[in-house]
Amino acid sequence: MASIVVGKEFSEILERIERSEAVVLTAEEVSRLVEDEDRSSLEEVDVVTTATRAVMSGTYAILSFPVAEPGSFQRARNVWLNGISAQVGPCPNENLGLLDLIVFGTACSRDRPDYGGGHLFRDLVEGKTIQVEVQTDEGGLLQAEAGLEDMPQARMFGSRHAFKNYSAFVNPGSRSVRTIFHARGFEPHCQGATFSGCGQINPLKCDPLLETIGIGTRILLNGAEGYVLGTGTRSSRDKPNLSGFADMHHMTAEYMGGFVTGLGPECICSLAVPIPVTSSTILEEIARRDREIALPVNDINTRTVIGQANYGDVWEDVDLEVEFDPQRCRGCKKCLVERACPMRAVRYDQEARVAIRDGSLCFHCGLCVTECPNGAFRCRLGALRMKTSSGSVRSVPVVLRQSDRLRAGKLSGELKRRILEGSFRMAPPIERIG
Repeated sequence: MASIVVGKEFSEILERIERSEAVVLTAEEVSRLVEDEDRSSLEEVDVVTTATRAVMSGTYAILSFPVAEPGSFQRARNVWLNGISAQVGPCPNENLGLLDLIVFGTACSRDRPDYGGGHLFRDLVEGKTIQVEVQTDEGGLLQAEAGLEDMPQARMFGSRHAFKNYSAFVNPGSRSVRTIFHARGFEPHCQGATFSGCGQINPLKCDPLLETIGIGTRILLNGAEGYVLGTGTRSSRDKPNLSGFADMHHMTAEYMGGFVTGLGPECICSLAVPIPVTSSTILEEIARRDREIALPVNDINTRTVIGQANYGDVWEDVDLEVEFDPQRCRGCKKCLVERACPMRAVRYDQEARVAIRDGSLCFHCGLCVTECPNGAFRCRLGALRMKTSSGSVRSVPVVLRQSDRLRAGKLSGELKRRILEGSFRMAPPIERIG
């Protein structure tokens, strides 16, 4: 595409926002303008709101709260929250009756193999009470209950969130494989593909050189205002990612949760970032469509690239939402969807002999579409057109999405609304990280 000429300063954009003159669009709205070839309108854009929602392993929470009266125990040796082991420390809190804990989003309950840190975080934000067990240095066992309102400090951190673009995975081997990139056994002979990444609305796809995203950039993490700390682990120039944090007290449960994979629970997070349009490079990247964004295809057995596709294969001419028609449920003795759903959003009612879906939990991953033999779940998931090094092209149907573009788009729209109404105040970063 031809170069788009822009040259606004960050300070100028902030002044336009203050005067309620700024043009703020979501990344999806920008994409529609590009499809309509309305280039003159693009040049008027001041801010583009971007977002992603996906399984993000690099998530942890720091929780600090009282569980007993001072002097009740000297120090905590081990702690479990709803059966999930927490890392005790870094403060010893001797004789204070307080806990300082680090809980990993990928931690698994000792009692429930389908319950992990991501589920725990959502339970807390939903206002549920959790069970706390403390093994003391003296060998005693203390039990208590706590909710988020009992925790003066509850912050969530991302050690590597919002990769610019991730990968798709296939299994070209001859045997089924258990992996974090599938919720069931990954079928052999490239019978299906899974993938991650929200394509053209992803924050770092829209600012890949980190011209406007830096240390101190204000973001939304699961709906709560937070900040970028820097680049995350395994960040690179080609595949940058972010580290950030936010207060869990202000998060929205809809944007978070647990996702059960073939190797145990993982954690879901949502991230929204405003991108001020300060250069031609930024706007050209924002205008880049899904079909123009590379999606490498990896062999799940070796994690090596064996082909190339693009995000147009998985996000264009597809359905973002999975539709459920209970009238088509035939009351199977063993509901395959109930067993397979990585969100545990579907349960089978034995009395009514029908499946019931909790729409607030549904991730729209699409696995139910391939698992239900009666077509009660419907969604066009797309297919990878995988180009190999030999030049051949192979079509592989998508069977599972590990990113939820529907709610990512919703969070992007929420960020736009907050900017326009003045409740979210943008500010330039303290320091560049690119």
